[in-house]
Amino acid sequence: MKAIVFDLDGTLVDSAPDMHHAASRMLAERGLPDVSLAQVVSFIGNGVPKLVERCLDAVGVDADDAFRSEAVARFRSLYADEPTERTRPYPGVADLLEDLRTKGRTLGICTNKPVDLAHEVLQRLGLAPVFDCVVGGGSVAALKPDPAPLSFCLKGLTVPAGDALFVGDSETDAATAKAADVRFALYSGGYRKSPVEAFDGAFVFDDFAALGVWIDGC
Repeated sequence: MKAIVFDLDGTLVDSAPDMHHAASRMLAERGLPDVSLAQVVSFIGNGVPKLVERCLDAVGVDADDAFRSEAVARFRSLYADEPTERTRPYPGVADLLEDLRTKGRTLGICTNKPVDLAHEVLQRLGLAPVFDCVVGGGSVAALKPDPAPLSFCLKGLTVPAGDALFVGDSETDAATAKAADVRFALYSGGYRKSPVEAFDGAFVFDDFAALGVWIDGC
C-alpha cells in the first residue's frame, strides 16, 4: 500500500468533547436543554449541519431552515474558538504516523469535518506536517459516504485506489471505502454504532501499533 488515508474524528483524534462543548453552548444560548456527550458521539460522522440538526431534534426543536442555518453557523463559530481544548490524539497515533512516513508511505485525511476546521485541528495538535493531502467538508460537493471525497484525496496523493488503504471508525467510513473500491481498516475504539462483526472484510484493530504491523505485512 503506497497511501494510507485516515478519517479524523473518532479515528485519529477523540474530538467529541470539544464538539459537545460547542453544542452545549449553542443550545444554552437559545434557552434549549443540553445534550449528553454520548448523544453527540452518536451524532458525529455526517458533517456539521447534520450534527447540529440531530442536536436540535434531540431536544425537541421543530426548527425552520433559517433557525437551523443560524444554529449551524453559531456552532461552527463556537467550535472554531476551541477546537482542541479537550481533543487529543488516540494513544499510538503520533508514533504510527511517524513510522509510516519513515517507511515512505504517503498520508492523507478524508473527513466530513469542514476542511478549514480539519486543518486547524491538525495544526494545533502537531499532526499537520505528516499529511500530503487533507480533504474535508467543502473540498468537493459531496460528503462521505459518497466516494467523491476519498477519490479526490487519492487523486491529490496521485495514488490509485488499488494501492491505498482507508482507515476509519464508522459505518460511514466503511461505506465510503467500499464505494471507492479501497481497502478498509476499522479502528474499533472510535464512534461506530454497529458491532465490529458488521464490518465485513475490514481489518479491525484497537491498537495503532497493530495497524502498523498489519500494513507492513501487506
